[in-house]
Amino acid sequence: METYPITIGGVTRHVPLIEPLPGRRIPLVEFLGDPELVRAAAKALKPFVPPGTEVLFTTETSPIPLAHVLAEELGLPYVVARRRRRPYMEDPIIQEVQTLTLGVGEVLWLDRRFAEKLLNQKVVLLSDVVSSGETMKAMERMVVRAGGKVVGRLAAFRQGGNPSLDVVTVAELPVL
Repeated sequence: METYPITIGGVTRHVPLIEPLPGRRIPLVEFLGDPELVRAAAKALKPFVPPGTEVLFTTETSPIPLAHVLAEELGLPYVVARRRRRPYMEDPIIQEVQTLTLGVGEVLWLDRRFAEKLLNQKVVLLSDVVSSGETMKAMERMVVRAGGKVVGRLAAFRQGGNPSLDVVTVAELPVL
């Protein structure tokens, strides 16, 4: 398998190159199972969390370890939007994501009891990788619908051109 070197916060990994769409190859960053990489990314992002932030908001799956470590570092809670409905969800906020770099559409789900944790809170959106920015836009709509206020957008990596909104990132990934 062909790999690509990525570096964040002084930690380097050789990650697999995948082809999500014909003729488009991207490095696949996975924070799951790599505590050293997660800590390095959290440390690099920490200075960019706006003062007064009350909650971090992320999506499952790969960004969860990053949210956990950063939340722990900051002494903040975090909330996770799910990528599919769970049987226990009551009156969830449902948000479609317009487009995805990987070529598939998706829906984000936020259980009402977790949405209530965003009410009247200053929220930072957090992701592992941002490319088009469409997932972050969907996350922002969810926060607003839950009654929160987005005060920042952070991602460990930016992939490809510029996302369609302002997101602070600390490392770049190519589209090959």
